[in-house]
Amino acid sequence: MSMMTDRTLTCSDCNEAFMFTSSEQEFYAERQFSEPRRCPSCRASRKLSRGGSSESARGSDSYGGTRQMFSATCSTCGREAKVPFQPTGSKPVYCSDCFTPQRSSYR
Repeated sequence: MSMMTDRTLTCSDCNEAFMFTSSEQEFYAERQFSEPRRCPSCRASRKLSRGGSSESARGSDSYGGTRQMFSATCSTCGREAKVPFQPTGSKPVYCSDCFTPQRSSYR
C-alpha cells in the first residue's frame, strides 16, 4: 500500500481549490480513473446538466432520474459518506471505501 497524501487541486471550471484526499486517490488508482479536473460541486452540476451519467447507473433511479443522496458520517473511518437513503442512526453507514470490505463479509 502506498502512502499517498492529501493534495489540493484547482477546478478547471470554477478555478476554486478542492481537496483530493489520499483515500480518494487510492480509490481512483484502484479503478484506474484519471485525476479529477473539477471540484465535487462542478462535477455534480455538469452531471445534472447532462441528464445524469451514461457511464453508470449509480446516482440514478430506475426511470433515469437523479437519485437524491444524503450526507452521513462513515461508521468506520468518520469521513463524510453520500448514501441513497435517509440515515436513521439505527444501522451503521459506510463511505464507498469502507463499504466494499463490509459488503464482502455479508456474502
